[in-house]
Amino acid sequence: MRYRSRVTAVATAALLSLTLAGCGGDTAAAKLDPAESPLSKYMSSMYGDYDEDSMIAQQNEQEELIATCMADEGFDYVPVDNSQYSGMMSDDGEEYGTEKWVAENGYGMSQSPEQIAEQQEQSESYVDPNQDYVMSLSETEQAAYYEVLSGVQPTEEEMSEDGSYEYNWETSGCQGFASHEINGDQPSQDEHAALYDAMSAMYEAAQSSPAIVALDAEWATCMADAGYATFLKKADAQESISNDQNAIYENSAETGPDEQALADLREKELAVAMADFTCSEDLDYTEASTKVQFELEEQFIIDHKAELDALIADSEQGK
Repeated sequence: MRYRSRVTAVATAALLSLTLAGCGGDTAAAKLDPAESPLSKYMSSMYGDYDEDSMIAQQNEQEELIATCMADEGFDYVPVDNSQYSGMMSDDGEEYGTEKWVAENGYGMSQSPEQIAEQQEQSESYVDPNQDYVMSLSETEQAAYYEVLSGVQPTEEEMSEDGSYEYNWETSGCQGFASHEINGDQPSQDEHAALYDAMSAMYEAAQSSPAIVALDAEWATCMADAGYATFLKKADAQESISNDQNAIYENSAETGPDEQALADLREKELAVAMADFTCSEDLDYTEASTKVQFELEEQFIIDHKAELDALIADSEQGK
């Protein structure tokens, strides 16, 4: 089984603002399922089926390979048992985007004190099976251990301005080796850059299509009636919360965010997200935006079939 491709990431990022908080989980099922889009089905072989059991099995197999690799280099490594996380990946996903989920989580940006406490409890309860061994090593040995485990970290010259860098499994230590053994070679992003760029442009076109522009106008009127007159399109609502959150952290870089400011932002997020959800439901926003997405994807497949097939072929060869 392979990791989800950049194709999926591009689609998710571009269309999240069109569908979040408008999934209609408490109403009749939409005629179109965003998860069954033309491109998703066309490229399904690239990312396979992602049920929790198979994912955990893959991760555990990868951990065993890491342990063997580390032993070959003279280090002990106890494989992490990923079955301890069973159930954690599906609980939220089953109700994500429903009215209940939005009422409790908003856009999923902020956390309640209870959620923070639960997260801290989970973090504190986790015990790294390799921690004691690593702490028994000298400082020099620890550095060597992590270099063998994860590889040499990229230099500033090797990283782009945003901190990203080109991943190479051959320089990523035992973790890179194990990942490659399980997942094979990933298609080169540079080689298929033109296709990815065209795909991004296609999803941007979806957000500015006449149908979505008209829908956004109706949505904006509904939001204004709910007391939010500054939003002109659906994406503005979530973006406003993101901007407010960034401002809080940027203005408190040295002292840490003010708890009252975070509490106020969470209250605002829940209110805005629920108004967004209600207006989106009233307008059947998800169904309309998904229809636009499907039409554009169908045409994209026609226009870029050769490039898509080449990307799929590269992915298949890497398995």
